Amino acid sequence: MPEGGNVIEGRSVGISESASRRVAYLIAQEPVPGTFLRIAVSGGGCSGFQYGFTFETERQNDDHVFERDGAVLVVDETSLDLMNGAELDFIEEMAGSSFQIRNPNATSSCGCGSSFAV
Repeated sequence: MPEGGNVIEGRSVGISESASRRVAYLIAQEPVPGTFLRIAVSGGGCSGFQYGFTFETERQNDDHVFERDGAVLVVDETSLDLMNGAELDFIEEMAGSSFQIRNPNATSSCGCGSSFAV
């Protein structure tokens, strides 16, 4: 099981320590209480599927919540099927910083890091 997060019905999405710090910081900057980070998988991108990141306040009936150290991550049922066992990480490098998802279900991914195939 990936670090952080919860296990829901035998499925999980982990949140690294670095990602939890960054998500918690960004949520704290939002003016609306109850804000969370949503990750959704949709068709498209260079490799077939792509990740989308948004800050939201409304949850849907099929949402699953993963938390670590003040970071709240929400993934819908369909996206969770494609992301089971994945981990959200936040990378800071000289060239810039970004969220990255390490997804064991991805058979290939694009150089941009936001697109993958299963």
